[in-house]
Amino acid sequence: MACTITDSQEAASELAKRFDRARRAVFFGGAGVSTASGIPDFRSADGLYHQHFAYPPEEMLSHGFFISHTEEFFDFYRERMICLTARPNRAHARLAELEREGHLAAVVTQNIDGLHQMAGSRVVHELHGSVHRNVCQRCGETYSAEWVLESEGVPRCEKCGGLVKPDVVLYGESLDERVLIASVQAIAQADLLVIGGTSLVVYPAAGLVDYFGGSEVVVVNRDPTPADSRADLVCACDIAAAFDF
Repeated sequence: MACTITDSQEAASELAKRFDRARRAVFFGGAGVSTASGIPDFRSADGLYHQHFAYPPEEMLSHGFFISHTEEFFDFYRERMICLTARPNRAHARLAELEREGHLAAVVTQNIDGLHQMAGSRVVHELHGSVHRNVCQRCGETYSAEWVLESEGVPRCEKCGGLVKPDVVLYGESLDERVLIASVQAIAQADLLVIGGTSLVVYPAAGLVDYFGGSEVVVVNRDPTPADSRADLVCACDIAAAFDF
């Protein structure tokens, strides 16, 4: 049965020990990693899915809504999904340091905010894409998040007039096969899997942790997750504080 820790300082001490002895650790993270950076998560009490909009957020972030209500999609996307003022917090920074120190092989993230790369992480597998990549659906020209944020209505390519779509995976869309394969390989080859800031309820991404065959699983999340029962250590505390080591 997993050992459960609720004190963030104790969690930080235990995480430090496990990263020190790991030869190939992988971090699998979700929206909770970025809440300390000012980006709200989805399913907590204050999360996006508990706020009131004209349409449910799950619907507005779907492929069908993007096709049928494109302008409304971009209104919501600009207001709620792009947060260019956000900066990496201690969890992002420590993960980047662990990679440079040779303790962390890869980050597999469900987030689309790009904060892991901003913190300095180099091997980052973005399962759900990134707000920082936006692609013309006609000619393939790419645009930045800043460009989309400054555009009005439905963004159109400056070269060909085609629709510019964020390179993010919407509900009803498939994960990028190359990113999926790289993520599975990273998790399968790891000897330590640290799962942090995710409720593990969004599939197929959440199912990737089942490919882990290494020696130790650690969960760092305020609320219970389906992985707690198989974890060797559960840190039920703030993730940014838990990575302050």
